[in-house]
Amino acid sequence: MINPTVVELSRLQFALTALYHFLFVPLTLGLSFILAAMETVYVITGKPIYKDMTQFWGKLFGINFAIGVATGLTMEFEFGTNWSMYSHFVGDVFGTPLAIEGLMAFFMESTFVGLMFFGWDRLSKPAHLAVTYLVALGSNLSALWILVANGFMQDPVGATFDPNTMRMQFTDLGALVFSQDAQAKFVHTSIAGFVTGALFVMGISAYYLLRRQHRDFAARSFRMAALFGVIASLAVVTLGDALGRMDYLVQRTKLAAIEGIWHTTTPPAAPWTIFALPDQSARKNIAAIEIPYVLTPLVTHSWNTAIPGIDSLEREAKPKIVNGIQAATALKAYAGTKNPAALAEFRKYQSDLGYGLLAQRYAPDQDLAKITKADLPGVVDRTAQATIPNVFVEFWSFRIMVAFGFAFIAVFAFGAYYSLKNELEEHPWMLKAAMWSIPLPVLVCEYGWIVAENGRQPWSVYGWLPTFVSASTHGVGYMVFSLVGFALLYSLFIAAELYLMFKYARLGPGFREAPAAAQAGAGPGLGRPGYANKSWE
Repeated sequence: MINPTVVELSRLQFALTALYHFLFVPLTLGLSFILAAMETVYVITGKPIYKDMTQFWGKLFGINFAIGVATGLTMEFEFGTNWSMYSHFVGDVFGTPLAIEGLMAFFMESTFVGLMFFGWDRLSKPAHLAVTYLVALGSNLSALWILVANGFMQDPVGATFDPNTMRMQFTDLGALVFSQDAQAKFVHTSIAGFVTGALFVMGISAYYLLRRQHRDFAARSFRMAALFGVIASLAVVTLGDALGRMDYLVQRTKLAAIEGIWHTTTPPAAPWTIFALPDQSARKNIAAIEIPYVLTPLVTHSWNTAIPGIDSLEREAKPKIVNGIQAATALKAYAGTKNPAALAEFRKYQSDLGYGLLAQRYAPDQDLAKITKADLPGVVDRTAQATIPNVFVEFWSFRIMVAFGFAFIAVFAFGAYYSLKNELEEHPWMLKAAMWSIPLPVLVCEYGWIVAENGRQPWSVYGWLPTFVSASTHGVGYMVFSLVGFALLYSLFIAAELYLMFKYARLGPGFREAPAAAQAGAGPGLGRPGYANKSWE
């Protein structure tokens, strides 16, 4: 029998390691392209200040990159140690993008990171710029292959189930790579990283400006990050809408949970719920604040298409569950006997196999063969309810993510406006807002990950492999020990990251401040007194 406690501990451990690792990923994705933009200005203008900017922010990028790699290594091993059934079932498909990602991360990306840091005096300006762009490209392509793998979990395309091997067989690399879900998530995640990187640069630059340190350096860094962030924040919201459309087409249970839709509404009246307290046991939203006639066109891109509610989705799942039980029973019989009749029976219902595996959790002794006619309605009802993810978590994770997304647009817009007018130091509230916003996009990215992964439950591969049957058969003691060990180790990584980031951010760019008399001068392009005029000009 599958131990539910082991499954839940395995889920918790993977969630913690993934969330820890994802603290570092967005900053790597975004800061790499900001470095490339800064160095591009240096190569074009020849002004040493932009070289100093690239080198300083590159130092912070390097700290984050190193710890991000360290925290990501263990995750791939967890698929084999804690999720052996998952690895067996989809290893042929899932392993391919992970292998390519390893080549990207450990060969292309890591090689060019070394050249970027140590090649300033050994490469020409254009050559070093090309290396910096390759670092940025490699970082984001590394994320691409991870999200291709995750896209298969969300929308399993490019593979078919083989009853002889009991696993998914890889059939189409193109379908896997160009999956709509994978591509939409890649672009959305990368641009969310750009937002993270831009606010990181803005926030530290704002700290310098508030303290009247490195003022010309900070003002230029702030301006580039703010302009970069305005574009990125608008794009991330737009692409988030595209992902919502994908959920409507592919994962309607996720969409229903995100929007708290318990009952199908007649179009175009489906309201967009701004605030609610979803109660999954009562199957309703408490204290809901809604805007009517918004959700239908927003999600379906039409005025006359219904959005199915949770009650409808559960009803739609019930015949699939019955068919899936027959498919799983026939598959088990075929595995033991290779009986052609059992194979033919399986072929009739194979598209619903996952629902039968999901029903195993609610069968007597977790044995589908022991389900009697009297048991069947109860098993089907409980399984149908299990097809819906945790609505409260999904509903609020999404709204927190969206609310902060629009807040970032405002921060970037005001920051860019005051920077272009050379009035940053006259608006300390703007600088403080930027400084205190540094950790927020990282947390918002975490909420985005929760929306994606919680919304896929109860599946590890949507519609095919339930999370419940994906885990390895470890003991509870082993799982508790490894969970505590991972939590402690990863907490040390975070402590190391924060210590090094604070240390080098406080030290600043590392150049000598101009004499006090020069502080009254205007830096070129700033056009306003109060910025330091540096010797590099």
